[in-house]
Amino acid sequence: MFDHMGIYTGQDLNMVGAFYAAVLAPLGISLQEDHTQPDGTGRLVFSAGPGAFFVIAKGDASPAWWRADQKQGASAIHLCFTAPSKAAVDAFHAIGLQHGARDNGAPGLRRPGYYGAYLADLDSNGIEAGFRGS
Repeated sequence: MFDHMGIYTGQDLNMVGAFYAAVLAPLGISLQEDHTQPDGTGRLVFSAGPGAFFVIAKGDASPAWWRADQKQGASAIHLCFTAPSKAAVDAFHAIGLQHGARDNGAPGLRRPGYYGAYLADLDSNGIEAGFRGS
C-alpha cells in the first residue's frame, strides 16, 4: 500500500538510528543509507531490500509545510512493521525494551491469525511488529 514512510525525531539521530537498527533487525529490515551530517541533522533510510523503505529524519528547522505549533519529535504517530514470524515479533519487543522503548503491549494474539507487539519509541511514537499466520 505504501511506497515509503518517514518520521521526524527530536532526539539524537545516531541514538534513534541505533534503536531502530536493533529493533528492526529481527524483522529483516536494516539501515540502507546514512545521510547524517556533522551537526547531527540528516536522515536514515531503512529497508528490507528493493522497494518500500522507512526514513527517520532530523533537521535544523521544521519542514515549511508544518504549522507553527508542530515540532520534530512531538507529533507521535503509529507504525506497524510486518514480521516474518512470531519469534521475530517477540525479538522486536524484547530488543526494543533493552534499547529504551516503553512497553505498549506485550507480544500476543491480538485477533484470530494476527500476533503482534507494541512499543513506544524514543519519541513516544507507537511502533508495532505484526505477524499474520499461525
